[in-house]
Amino acid sequence: QNGFTDKMRVKYRMRFIVHLLVLSMVLETQALTPTHHLTTTDVARLQAVLSQPFTDLKSAYYSVVGLSKLGILVADADETCQFIKSNLDPSSVESLFYAAEASQALSGCEIPVSNDTRDLLLATVSEDSTASQIHQSVSALSSLGLPLASQEVVSALKALHFLTIILALQTASRLSQQAELGDILEEIEDLAARLDDLSGVYLQFEEGLEATALFVSAAYALSDHVDMEPPLKEDQVIQLVNSIFSKKSWDSLSEAFSVASAAESLSNNRFHVPVIVSAQGPAAISHSQPFLRLQVTDVLCQPLSSASVLVESASTSSSKSAILSQAPFTLRDEVFELNFMASQPASGYYQFSVAIAGDSRFVANHVELKVKVSTRVAINNMDLSVVDKDQSIGPKTTRVEYPTKAKASFMADSHQNFAMTFQLVDETTGVELTPHQTFVRLHNQKTGQEVVFVAEPDSKNLYKFELDTTERKTEFDSISGTYALYLMMGDATLENPILWNVADVVLKFLDEEAPSTIQAKTFGTQGQQDIIYIYIYIYIYIYVY
Repeated sequence: QNGFTDKMRVKYRMRFIVHLLVLSMVLETQALTPTHHLTTTDVARLQAVLSQPFTDLKSAYYSVVGLSKLGILVADADETCQFIKSNLDPSSVESLFYAAEASQALSGCEIPVSNDTRDLLLATVSEDSTASQIHQSVSALSSLGLPLASQEVVSALKALHFLTIILALQTASRLSQQAELGDILEEIEDLAARLDDLSGVYLQFEEGLEATALFVSAAYALSDHVDMEPPLKEDQVIQLVNSIFSKKSWDSLSEAFSVASAAESLSNNRFHVPVIVSAQGPAAISHSQPFLRLQVTDVLCQPLSSASVLVESASTSSSKSAILSQAPFTLRDEVFELNFMASQPASGYYQFSVAIAGDSRFVANHVELKVKVSTRVAINNMDLSVVDKDQSIGPKTTRVEYPTKAKASFMADSHQNFAMTFQLVDETTGVELTPHQTFVRLHNQKTGQEVVFVAEPDSKNLYKFELDTTERKTEFDSISGTYALYLMMGDATLENPILWNVADVVLKFLDEEAPSTIQAKTFGTQGQQDIIYIYIYIYIYIYVY
């Protein structure tokens, strides 16, 4: 009923089904998601390019129609309409095209049409005219509300090559559905086969951005017109999105126009609407910020109000054990939010599988997100003591509360060791924590020399550190003196990394040698091999300050 025979329809759909079968096998191994789209800043920049002062009728066309693709009206419609009318050359098909299309995007702007104008436009629809002339003539006739013989246009569009095929697609979208449009519609698939695949992420024509963007807008315009899904696989649509919107500045007014046209087509067509999912702010939550907030938009950064968002599963990145499944997000002020902390997750990293439903047109609507759960660490039961080696005298323990420093200093020599024990817990829940980077630093207040030890928990997550001056004299180069004792702690999931001056410790070595340059070292406990962790210590020091 639209010039598309049953035989053509079956052939068209069968080829598309084959594409979908191939696609389903690809998606099982790797789901492609858009890596580029237009942010609000990009849209504003694109608007600024399209809002430049008119220099001629062509620039007015690109500006007025381009802005309309973004849903933006020109500032002064009456003045713009007057500019269009005053610059119109009724003897030029190109001029009529620009004027008719621009006036169509303005409210109450009518272009006067004479019989001569109509005859000129109709006469241009012939095999002797170029595809560009036919496209401009048909578009002008359509925008001016003048009748035309659609089948004659189809017959005139013969012997097409690459760039003229895109014009033919644009032209066909303006014709009657009764015309035989099947052959032109099939050109979409042929053009798609010519796209260059770049690293599996981008898809574009070698002719560049403008040609790629115009192909997308033309393909969807014609597919919408005949109500037939374009033969583009989902991953092809996503790759086209990545190519078109990866560029954030545009070389010409026409290029900016093509990007705006593609954005409008990908945001508003009957078949494929790419979904852009992004975290509002960093994808990190904590007890103080318990909600994971997601923005779900189209490529123009417009909220998809019909969407519903569901966490299919949320699991720890390390163990892969799921702690949440089939949990819906709540829409509030155009942002979808989920109180993930209500599930009482431990601090760490989580892998979210998120599905966006609500519209059968959505593509790229299954995304994977890495979410960080942060917390604040509390130091409990910090006990400092001096332990007699022969145990003839019981240890005297002093408890110190963070962030204060012990009032009295502690002594360690050949007869007694210095010992420290403490626990690390979640400040809110009290659950025990084991940060990735926990160190004990001893800094000689006189020489500036220091030694750093790794602090590790036992099987009960109690941190223990004991310093025997006889065993560790080499690390200290047997330099006696007063050392400032620091506890240093850092982890990407900690909101409050720690650098705490806990106490002063006086170390006395029997065979004290002359001072020498000492490099800070880290020594594993429990007889582990010594490991240099100084670069981590520097990281924590910088992170704290």
